[in-house]
Amino acid sequence: MKVILLKDVKNIGKRDDVLNVSDGYARNFLFPQKLAAEATPGTLKEIERKRAARDAREAEELAEAKQKADSLKRKVIEMKIKCGEKGRLYGSVTAAEVAEALEKQHGVTVDKRKIDLGDPIREIGDREITVWLHSGVTTPMILRVEPLNK
Repeated sequence: MKVILLKDVKNIGKRDDVLNVSDGYARNFLFPQKLAAEATPGTLKEIERKRAARDAREAEELAEAKQKADSLKRKVIEMKIKCGEKGRLYGSVTAAEVAEALEKQHGVTVDKRKIDLGDPIREIGDREITVWLHSGVTTPMILRVEPLNK
C-alpha cells in the first residue's frame, strides 16, 4: 500500500516521503498513530506542491546567504576588551560577544553557535574566524581584539 508520511518515522522515512508498506503495517500502526495517510492522486499533487514551495524557499535563503557572505568576506569585527599587561585578557572572548559585535557593527544577526573562533581568544590582536550563514555557506572574517583604554 502506498502511504505518505505525515511525521518523521525512525527507520522508515522523513515527513512527506511516499513509501510502499504492507497493508497491515499501514492499517495497524501508521494510520492509528497519525504517522501516515493513504497516497491518493490528490494528496500526491499536494505533496509535490509543498516540495516545490519548500525548494524555492530554500533556494532563496541560500542565495541570500551567499550574498551576505560576499558582503562580509574579510570584514573586520572590532572589540575593545579589558586586559592586563602584555596584552593578556581577563578571561576570553566568547562567541556570544562576537555575535553581538557582528550585529552592532555590520547589521547581520548570527547565532553564537554558528561562529567558529578556533582556539580560545585570550590576548589582543587580530584573529581569523569563520561564520556560518547557511548550510554550506561560510565566510572568513577578521576579529580585532584591542585593549580598552581607561
